[in-house]
Amino acid sequence: MKRAIPVLVLSVAGLIPVWRYAPSHDTGSSPAPAQAAAPASTPSASASGGTATTVVSGSLVDTEKGPVRVEVTFDGDEIASVRMLRQPDHPQTTAAVPKLIEETLQAQSADIDTVSGATVTSDGYKESLQAALDAKG
Repeated sequence: MKRAIPVLVLSVAGLIPVWRYAPSHDTGSSPAPAQAAAPASTPSASASGGTATTVVSGSLVDTEKGPVRVEVTFDGDEIASVRMLRQPDHPQTTAAVPKLIEETLQAQSADIDTVSGATVTSDGYKESLQAALDAKG
């Protein structure tokens, strides 16, 4: 009985930091919220004889895993490529991004499936992608 009380007290004292732990969010290099909300569009002439290439950045979407922002390159009205400008530093995100981009290029829209194990990042990706598509028109 004499050992039970100190063991219990020390166990609770050791668990308190675990209960209070909150993961940090990368806030060092994110742009100001007013800048993040407006997607940017940069049209440029393509060398392929008249088809305009347009690059549009989606809005910055803050997720519980970290910020997500995509950049979409259009060749005319077709999505030519998608690039992640900001993504959470998380193993599931790293594995999910190529799948999300591949599905986007196949679907030519933001109506794509969520990647299992990276639901939060997938939702942020789709939201930023839709903002870029809306900005393109």
